[in-house]
Amino acid sequence: MSRHIALIEDEPALRDNCADALRRHGYKVSIYGNRAEALTAFATRLPDLALIDIGLGDEVDGGFTLCRELRARSERLPIIFLSARDSDFDIVAGLRMGADDYVTKDVSLPHLMARIATLFRRADLATSPPEANDVLARGALRLDLPRLTAHWNDVLIPLTVTEFWMVHTLARHPGHVKDRSSLMQDARIYVDEATITSHIKRIRRKFIAVDPGFDHIVTVYGMGYRWNPQES
Repeated sequence: MSRHIALIEDEPALRDNCADALRRHGYKVSIYGNRAEALTAFATRLPDLALIDIGLGDEVDGGFTLCRELRARSERLPIIFLSARDSDFDIVAGLRMGADDYVTKDVSLPHLMARIATLFRRADLATSPPEANDVLARGALRLDLPRLTAHWNDVLIPLTVTEFWMVHTLARHPGHVKDRSSLMQDARIYVDEATITSHIKRIRRKFIAVDPGFDHIVTVYGMGYRWNPQES
């Protein structure tokens, strides 16, 4: 069964060209020109992945609003921003609102397809057959790999797919420093280094919301990040 991608883009030519390219790669594609159209369709069923522009018609930041609304409905839905806006402010804002990735419209088609395929591969692991090492426990942390869920002191932490694999990569080897390159590789993430930093900040905020004393993701300046092996 073909994966269903929702493309929300207000420029007709770009929207049609991108949709055609996705279809040639075997995806089922639904296109929407504004946030209202997309939300009406999503009320019935969510797509398998959402590809969103930031500016949508009269809404300068309509894509940001749509991302928040989609993330409120599902923490697991892969979301990618595809935008001409390439400022650090926009990239960080998009990730803070829950997007899994952010690419600019000058991205090559193979590059975009690789990012989409990476998100789908990671989502597929949720349906993999159970194995003996399906659960990773580190003190108060419990990661369920088949379900892609994270608990801290038995409280569910609402991580996105990307965030889950980043935590898993760090917690799998407590005390070991992961530089940004190895973190991307091990966590199956296809993003730039600035995006990694934004994801780490968002992950920390989610754990701190449950446990204000959480300090297990440590920044090792100039090197990367590590999971504090201290047991809670």
